[in-house]
Amino acid sequence: MENYNIKMMNTLNTFKGKKKILIHSCCAPCSTYPIEVLSIYFDITMFYFNPNIDDYIEYNKRKEELNKYLKETNPNINVIEGKYNISDFYEAVKGFEHIKEGGERCFKCYKLRLEETAKTAKSLNFDYFTTVLSISPYKNSKKLNEIGEQLSQEYGVNYLNADFKKNNGYKRSIELSNTYGLYRQDYCGCKFSKKEREQALNKNCICDNEIRSKKVKTVI
Repeated sequence: MENYNIKMMNTLNTFKGKKKILIHSCCAPCSTYPIEVLSIYFDITMFYFNPNIDDYIEYNKRKEELNKYLKETNPNINVIEGKYNISDFYEAVKGFEHIKEGGERCFKCYKLRLEETAKTAKSLNFDYFTTVLSISPYKNSKKLNEIGEQLSQEYGVNYLNADFKKNNGYKRSIELSNTYGLYRQDYCGCKFSKKEREQALNKNCICDNEIRSKKVKTVI
């Protein structure tokens, strides 16, 4: 399997001076480590485009947390907010609603968000675009980068291959989130991932209750 972290570093090491990059951001915690790494090589702008998020309160909470984090740590980094229209997400994943998290429905969502990032990067003359999504151990980095490369060719703007979870990137994102007291959501964003999260919690609760019940019977 291709090592996208090595591929990213090979690209970055060819730079002479900083370039401009538009980075798709899903939330503040996932953006922490990518910003830390890429700020050495790029003038960064974040692109908050997440029509998959299941309600506006959650959407706005994640957006404000990103703005708060940047104001405290990198006030020179601007945030562009994309259009929040959840119907765009439902249209993109139509027919894949019942696919398990991590499957084809998620790939459709990757493309929706990355395509809008590529379009915006092209229209605003950025040198590169990428996404922070690969920092999550639950996201398919291979698929993300394949989609990014396809969109790069389609829209004529460079895509930065990345796998930000490598080199303890995910661990570092948790450390930075704890340091700055960032809100960390426990589901990806869409109502389907939220439902799976709730089912898992209920299952764990039932299992815990069964274990407690058995322990009580044993004591008696």
